[in-house]
Amino acid sequence: MSTSELTQSEGEVRYGDKGYSGAKTKGYDASMKRAARGHPLGISDILRNRRMIKKRSPVERCFSVIKTVFNAGHVRVTTVEKAAVKVMFSAIGYNLYNLYGLVKKEMG
Repeated sequence: MSTSELTQSEGEVRYGDKGYSGAKTKGYDASMKRAARGHPLGISDILRNRRMIKKRSPVERCFSVIKTVFNAGHVRVTTVEKAAVKVMFSAIGYNLYNLYGLVKKEMG
């Protein structure tokens, strides 16, 4: 994957977490709003964040399982190619982990 494939194109929606609040974007900025000291969030921003959580939660679960179950929170390799292989095997492991859960659910 080249870096041009990873960048956001014009018109795309970016569902970023609160860490991306205020960052520049080429497309539509749908990142969550973050409160600051002395500037609490309004009710409309709180409701907006809750709507975005529903969109983001299925994807965040994948990252959470890969990080906690497979201890893949940090990629400790030196090249992009090796990192891509490690991420690919983490994704395969996640899919097998879900498959095991589905089979176990069907049997039980």
